[in-house]
Amino acid sequence: MRKQLAIGGIALALLLSGCSSPGASGPASDGGDSGYSAPSSEPSDEASEPAASGADVMVAETSLGEVVVDGKGMTLYMFDNDTQGGDTSACTGACLQNWPPLIAAGDEPKADGVTGELGTIETADGKMQVTLNGWPLYYFAGDSAAGDVKGQGVKDVWWVLSPAGERMAG
Repeated sequence: MRKQLAIGGIALALLLSGCSSPGASGPASDGGDSGYSAPSSEPSDEASEPAASGADVMVAETSLGEVVVDGKGMTLYMFDNDTQGGDTSACTGACLQNWPPLIAAGDEPKADGVTGELGTIETADGKMQVTLNGWPLYYFAGDSAAGDVKGQGVKDVWWVLSPAGERMAG
């Protein structure tokens, strides 16, 4: 049974990988077309699981200074088109291919070194997306390693956040 599930999962992953890449287009209003062409190495569901520290979000030093990252060091971003403190994300459809949400590992998101207020909003598929100071948090599919900040400033609507949860526009 496991072998059948593994083969089915691989087939599904191959099918889906042809449909999504960091350069995929979407309506300009949702930020879907990042204008960035990178290898299609989207963060997996695994990337949203906290590291041994147990934190969903923490702080790491990058070329932009100290920014908010996930428990494995992958940079997290906010989207100007979201409404701070709102209960839904403005990133939908093709946008989510390039900007996957950070999903909370448990009932309450946990932080290490982050001073802003953590919360969650419900995604369209019923998962809980982590928010910081009311801003939903996202990965950038073009970031392939911890500390990458390739999503900073994409389309002048995607930004890293400071440990206090403030937008760091450059």
